[in-house]
Amino acid sequence: MHYLDHAATTDLRLEAAEEWLRVARITGNASSTHGAGQVARRMLEDARERLAAVLGCDPIEVVFTSGGTESVNLAVQGLWRSRPEGADAIVLPDGEHHATLDTVEALAGDGARVIPVPLDAVGRIPLASFRAATGHAGVALATGLVANNEVGTINDAAGLARVAAEAGVPLHLDAVAAFGHVPVSFRGWRGNAADGTGLVALSVAGHKIGAPVGTGALVVARTARLAPLLHGGAQQRGLRSGTQDIAGSAAFALAAELADSERDIESVRLGALRDRLVAGVRAAVPEAQLLGDPSSEGRLSGNAHLLFPGAASESLLFLLDAAQISASAGSACQAGIAEPSHVVQALGRSEAEARTVIRFTLGRTSTDADVDALLAVIGDAYRRASGR
Repeated sequence: MHYLDHAATTDLRLEAAEEWLRVARITGNASSTHGAGQVARRMLEDARERLAAVLGCDPIEVVFTSGGTESVNLAVQGLWRSRPEGADAIVLPDGEHHATLDTVEALAGDGARVIPVPLDAVGRIPLASFRAATGHAGVALATGLVANNEVGTINDAAGLARVAAEAGVPLHLDAVAAFGHVPVSFRGWRGNAADGTGLVALSVAGHKIGAPVGTGALVVARTARLAPLLHGGAQQRGLRSGTQDIAGSAAFALAAELADSERDIESVRLGALRDRLVAGVRAAVPEAQLLGDPSSEGRLSGNAHLLFPGAASESLLFLLDAAQISASAGSACQAGIAEPSHVVQALGRSEAEARTVIRFTLGRTSTDADVDALLAVIGDAYRRASGR
């Protein structure tokens, strides 16, 4: 099997698995006051401190969650529920992950007014458009991706944070796709924002960087006004009640440290591998078009999002899977649903074109052999899927 879908989930790191097993053998509830509980508490807080160091925030700002979707929901719903009187709008860029889109859609059903922000032709959130949107009266919160999870385009996170701060609007950034691939600094991006405005929440997930599925975090600024989704114990500053997952938190922290230490070298390696993949696909299928920012510095190093004119995504995926190659047509959260990519349409492409895209994503375990396997079959797969 040649796995080219690392943006959906990536290999569990052996070190993280071993750390999970080591810590899971220790009995103790971090909320208990006896000795066993305090041992567990120290392990939990050590994991919180280590993850905070990677994310560029204070340990108290790290709220452990079950993953990216929960983190996004806690941020967006939490900011909405704690909004000031008279604030009724959410600034929502086109092309966001469905964890955000669906959450905002649910809030719109409860009366939220949505202010869209169009993407540019490569999938980036234009700062000028974002500024115009956050400048509207009655904005309760804004959200945005650090890097687009489908086309891989990297946004100006510090710029988005600055614009939100200037408008006096609290901002959530979804860094799930970006974490481990680009430098992340909550403190640096937040800058000198006033209390409760600018960047106040940042979501990340563990399984994208080799930690166990079911781990994640939301960084929440000390000054953020955020209502919890869960009640019943007041753990983690009262923002996420419930017995805390010490083993998962420890494994997540270790995976984050490893991903951070490898990032620069891996970015170069994966960028070269990605460029070879794109060039090879274009040689075999001249009609193929690379979507997203074409520059190496403007997109995630392991992302190659390609449009195959006239070939339905599901047909291509079926043929590739038969050749033992795993890829996707977009976000894994929408897997199995035959619908056009909303991100591709946000780039100005037609619905028909949005049904002809494949996302190839590389990761820590990707090799030249994986790319070679794809290049050996993509030409024939395209001809069969397109009927040419």
